[in-house]
Amino acid sequence: MKIIRWGILGASKFAREYMGPAIHAARGAQLAALATGSPDKAAEFEALFPGIRVHASYDALLDDPEIDAVYIPLPNNLHVEWTKKVLAAGKAVLCEKPIALAEADFDQLIAARDAAGLLAAEAYMVVHHPQWQRAKALVAEGAIGQLQHVHGAFSYNNPDPANIRNQAVTGGGALRDIGVYTLGTARFVSGEEPVSAHASITWVDGYDTTSHSLLKFPSFEMSMMLSTRLAPYQEMVFHGDAGLIRLAFPFNANVHGEAQLELITGHQTRVERWPGVNHYVLQVENFGESLRSGAPYPCPLEFSRGTQAAMDMIFAADPAP
Repeated sequence: MKIIRWGILGASKFAREYMGPAIHAARGAQLAALATGSPDKAAEFEALFPGIRVHASYDALLDDPEIDAVYIPLPNNLHVEWTKKVLAAGKAVLCEKPIALAEADFDQLIAARDAAGLLAAEAYMVVHHPQWQRAKALVAEGAIGQLQHVHGAFSYNNPDPANIRNQAVTGGGALRDIGVYTLGTARFVSGEEPVSAHASITWVDGYDTTSHSLLKFPSFEMSMMLSTRLAPYQEMVFHGDAGLIRLAFPFNANVHGEAQLELITGHQTRVERWPGVNHYVLQVENFGESLRSGAPYPCPLEFSRGTQAAMDMIFAADPAP
């Protein structure tokens, strides 16, 4: 197996706690380099991953001939720029979500990907998890009858004004940070795209903190609640005329609780569980397999574009004042 040598562009906390360890643990992957101008942050990575090379600038990492793929955990407003730079440097790229701030941005991302002939994708880890593949299969086979309604909820409480999620200039806000999960998984499971949206959004200093949305899909409706000012909570429910599917920890599986899927039909409930599955590791392994064999990647840019279009639709329904 050809080993994919990874570099990380920026020493974020998320990269240190989740994606760095995932790359380190994934089969066929090696965490080889990090780019950061902070000696303190570099030291934290070096303690966790002995032997990692540290570059003092992002450009230096892109010039490293011993790097095959780059993971980008930078602030949202930098994703498009650096995704294109990584591709131009001749390396594959996995960029944190949201990879763009508007659907139109995908034109240049897809063009850059195709021109480079390299894999570029959004780090949308949930579609790699077996609980979501199982939910998609159950709906497709009619286990809950005709899908009529989807309910999605995701919240956490982070009022820190210094956090990049709470800054409009960095592309912060609840919809971009966590709405990508509720919207993307509804699209993934159903295979449908929303056609209209109504929304009530609470705006603070140009970014959204809480929203309630109702989206119309061709064959069902979706209600959605998102907030960065409420106690932590997450749930996805797919409700059909013959049953329903409920995922209690759909997005932070095995962090906030065990990944499990409830299939409820009549008075019977069947529970399927996936203890210990790490969707970040699966994401890295699938990315590597696509690089090695050319196999289709589970989350191409075209899929991510659809989620961004849905977010744009919600923003348009209740724009910032």
